[in-house]
Amino acid sequence: MDARAIIARKRDGERLSGDQIRWFANGLANGAVTDAQAGAFAMAVLLNGMDEDERVALTLAMRDSGDVQNWDYPGPVLDKHSTGGIGDNVSLMLAPALAVCGAYVPMISGRGLGHTGGTLDKLDAIPGYRTEVSVADMRKVVGEVGCAIVGASGNIAPADKRLYAIRDVTGTVESPDLITASILSKKLAAGLEGLVLDVKTGSGAFLSQPEEAVALAKALVSVAGGAGCKTAALITDMNEPLASSAGNALEVANAVAFLRGDAIDSRLWDVTVALGGVLLEIGGLCERAAEGQAMIAAAFQSGAATECFGRMVAALGGPTNFVERSGDYLPKAHVVGEIEAPKAGFVTAIDGRALGLAVVGLGGGRQKQGDPLDYAVGLDQLAGLGAHVQAGDPIAVVHAADADALAQAKATVLAAYTLGDVPGDEAPLIVKRIG
Repeated sequence: MDARAIIARKRDGERLSGDQIRWFANGLANGAVTDAQAGAFAMAVLLNGMDEDERVALTLAMRDSGDVQNWDYPGPVLDKHSTGGIGDNVSLMLAPALAVCGAYVPMISGRGLGHTGGTLDKLDAIPGYRTEVSVADMRKVVGEVGCAIVGASGNIAPADKRLYAIRDVTGTVESPDLITASILSKKLAAGLEGLVLDVKTGSGAFLSQPEEAVALAKALVSVAGGAGCKTAALITDMNEPLASSAGNALEVANAVAFLRGDAIDSRLWDVTVALGGVLLEIGGLCERAAEGQAMIAAAFQSGAATECFGRMVAALGGPTNFVERSGDYLPKAHVVGEIEAPKAGFVTAIDGRALGLAVVGLGGGRQKQGDPLDYAVGLDQLAGLGAHVQAGDPIAVVHAADADALAQAKATVLAAYTLGDVPGDEAPLIVKRIG
């Protein structure tokens, strides 16, 4: 086998065999495939696509490039994955809520990808929190706390770990085939018994059109089910940020406010509870998703999920009093400024991708592989669709490293907002369930 020949075959729109795909995945894991070849392969797949057999073969090959876990917990092993959005910090609240409800959650998460934020980057904003741990440490924390949100270890789907980073900086994030294989290779390697997928659609999603999101969700559910993992997907709206914050430390602060009950974004609550309800149903911890939603809500309202989150942070090296004093630990930007509405009106459209790119431009995301992040920067107090503002009212607050970055972000965010004389039609938040 030869990497150049495999790339050329896919470049020319031909189908790859299972053996060719397994060879390439092993080459990603062991270094036989160069970064340039990996980027060329990703671009060829993006442009020419894969059929169902190729998707399954790539998913399983990347899963089998490392270890596949087996657990012996007394409850179901469950997890959730989002295809990525703006202000999507659901995992920080959902993992501990699921644990309170009797699930065990080894949540293997990723870093920022393209214009969307990554769960691990958010958690890296917490001093001392270890996002990279051994499987033994992850197993111990999940057993004691009920959940652990960490990155894939060096031997969990190493082929995907390498390709994931290359996709982020080569303009190949949006490939449904690579998204499917990336998500499921890690999740299947984690030995899950149940998985719920949050597949985003809208201006802030990788797949802006609903039909694209439905096709991806069906592919994910089909491949995961074929591999023996009970899976369902929710298609959710990403035509505006899910939380009112976008940026690593800002989204952690938003999550802590949610858990403590200090301030809860309604869209964030609805999506988190809906995903949790479906997952508890899949895991056999309730009979219907509606019953599961009530269980998740109770975990938040009782404070049990908050306490569980705090124990997880401490178990993974973070401050023992992080929930109580998060403001003392999270980094703060040097420059903060409001973005004022240029006229009175209703927010009728938001370019979510532009907001995500504004965060990247501030230093909260990566322009190229290996870029360091400024965890303090981002956007806060983002006005949502339908909000009514007067001229001069703030529609967002920018947290930046310096005045020049602040000015650039202000221009980008202002251009991302459309104001009209009448409110627009409200789109459903939960569009559809698949599986």
